[in-house]
Amino acid sequence: MGLSLEQKLPLGQAVTDGVDWLTRHGASYFDTIASVLEWLINGVTSGLLWFHPLALIGLFALLTQWLQRRWGLTLFCIAALLLILNLGYWQETLETLALVLFATVLCVAVGVPLGVLAAHRPGFYAVLRPVLDLMQTVPTFVYLIPTLTLFGLGAVPGLISTVVFAIAAPIRLTCLGIRGVPHELLDAGRAFGCSRRQLLTRIELPHAMPSIAAGVTQCIMLSLSMVVIAALVGADGLGRPVVNALNTADIGLGFEAGLAIVLLAILLDRVCKPPAPRQKEAGT
Repeated sequence: MGLSLEQKLPLGQAVTDGVDWLTRHGASYFDTIASVLEWLINGVTSGLLWFHPLALIGLFALLTQWLQRRWGLTLFCIAALLLILNLGYWQETLETLALVLFATVLCVAVGVPLGVLAAHRPGFYAVLRPVLDLMQTVPTFVYLIPTLTLFGLGAVPGLISTVVFAIAAPIRLTCLGIRGVPHELLDAGRAFGCSRRQLLTRIELPHAMPSIAAGVTQCIMLSLSMVVIAALVGADGLGRPVVNALNTADIGLGFEAGLAIVLLAILLDRVCKPPAPRQKEAGT
């Protein structure tokens, strides 16, 4: 007997039943995970807020100069952070920074090993690729609902949703970088007796590091783009004033909070990028 086109497949009900089952049987585990993650995020945020704003701006400026060796970028870092402080969004900026850092660390810790495995196992990548496509194309509000149900209000569902949205970047770019290693280098390593682990740590990962670094930078930007979405489920940070401005139609509040997000995004993008190699002088 054929399936009628008018008969709706119970896909939504199946997902609902699955989430309900997880809620009934794993509530204590999810509550423990939420408590630990929230304690860690609040700890990092409190540690950043412990510093005097001007002292922390100085530390960020020194870090920028040490990483990039560009005085123009260092001066921009100081000016941008002073503007954020003057606008009154210093605490929200640090809360957002802590959330982005946590999401990036989780994405890199999980995504880079998965990318290496996918590069070495084409069959695994064939299965993983549609999952990554689904994670990047499904609207974020869709998987925000089950995370909110499982973890409750707060920063944790926003963090989990951010990780789901951003983790595809380090996986894809790590896989791309490992696959781009020339076969000649691998053959030379095998000829010198390198084991599989030595090939990975001494040849593949160093050669793929620019691609992996690009994946980390893209992961940071994708995590930052989830700030407003995370605020809808109770996460603190710069997304909260944006949501408040949207609810009250406050143009000035929305512009100031949006400008703070833009400045933070520019800083993270410029500071976290690997410094460009200096060109050799002519004749040397």
